This record gives sequence, C-alpha cells and structure tokens, in this order.
Amino acid sequence: MSFSEPVLAPWLLVLAGLVSLLTVGLALAQRPWQPLLADHALQHRWLAATVAVLLMWQLRAQAVEWLTLHLMFTALLTLVFKAPLALLSILLVNLAMVATGRADWSLLGINLLVTGVVPALVMVLVWRLVDRRLPDNLMVFLFVCGFFGAALSTLAAGGAAVGLMMLGASDTHALYQVMEYARFLPLLMPSEAFITGMLMAILLVYHPHWVATFNDHRYIDTK
Repeated sequence: MSFSEPVLAPWLLVLAGLVSLLTVGLALAQRPWQPLLADHALQHRWLAATVAVLLMWQLRAQAVEWLTLHLMFTALLTLVFKAPLALLSILLVNLAMVATGRADWSLLGINLLVTGVVPALVMVLVWRLVDRRLPDNLMVFLFVCGFFGAALSTLAAGGAAVGLMMLGASDTHALYQVMEYARFLPLLMPSEAFITGMLMAILLVYHPHWVATFNDHRYIDTK
C-alpha cells in the first residue's frame, strides 16, 4: 500500500522524508554496490527483481483517491538481497512511480517509509530471530521468514500507514477512511505471505545460493 495524494500535514511529510533519507544513507554506508560490481549475475538478478516489483506494483486497487493497495514484495527482496539492496530497489520503484505520475513527489519519503523502511526492518528482525535463536532447519527458515515474516511486515507497513494518518491527517474524512481501510489488513497479509513464501520455497529448492540470508551449508549440507 502507498499514498497517491498528499493528505498528511506538511511537517509529517518532511519528517518522514528525513527518516527515509537517513535510512537510505545507512544502507548506502554498507556499500551494497560492491557485491553488485563484483558479481554480474547478481546485477542481473537484482535489476530483474526491481523491474518485476515495479510491474507488479501496477496491479493495484485504488481503495480511495489518496491510497492504493498493492503487494509490496519488500520482505522477499530483503530475504533474497538483504536490507540495503532491498531498500535501493524499493527506492527506485518509488522514484519510478513519481516519474510516471502515479504519486506526488512530496510523497516519496512517506511512501519509502511505509513500503520500504518499516517492512524491511521487521523482516530483518524476524530473520535475526531465526538466524540466532531457532533451530537450523530448512522448514523453520521457510515458514518463519518466508510466510510469517512477510505477513508481519505487511501488518507493520499497514499499521505504519494508519498510525501516520492518525498522527498527521490534514482531512478528517481521510482519517475516517483509513480506519475503514485498517479492516482490510488481515486480508492483505495472507496474500503477501503466500506469494513470498511460495517464491522463497522455489528459490530454496532450485537456487538456494541466490538467497543472501540463507546459508545452504548450515541448513542443508550439515543435515
């Protein structure tokens, strides 16, 4: 989900833009371009995934004039490429939405926060939990990260959108509409979880080395 019209107070748009800018800066500080430059196959996979996500974002429902509902794929990108490259992908997708007139330029920061920063952070936390606390089991990784993590990241993104509207909505009618939208969150979570989990299952079976957060030696070779 993402905002398509500015219905938030200007100060909140500026604040969200600063938070998103800071997060992207931290992601760039990890120098994610180094593995891209060193691995041409990774370049092709990352660019193809970014374009695919951009195309999938076109399949969206216009719930109200200022809000669109669509699958994010941020959790999947985070698992496959790790958070820095995932955030860069979502940033490029949001820039493309602005360039094509699907979203106002003033919404770039808020949309990046909702569709990129929040779900990626939640996905990283879930992955860290699996990596450090749970048994080294392929199915544990798949179901907790691929399915549960994707659902939780969708819930967090939707909750962030609702919370931002409650914090700084400039239109009382829009505030009422977002509370109605919150009822659809339980319907969005399974779809994101199913697609992410399904694609993760395919990758883990055929190309486990493509998933940056997955250690095939740890989860497969040692069993």
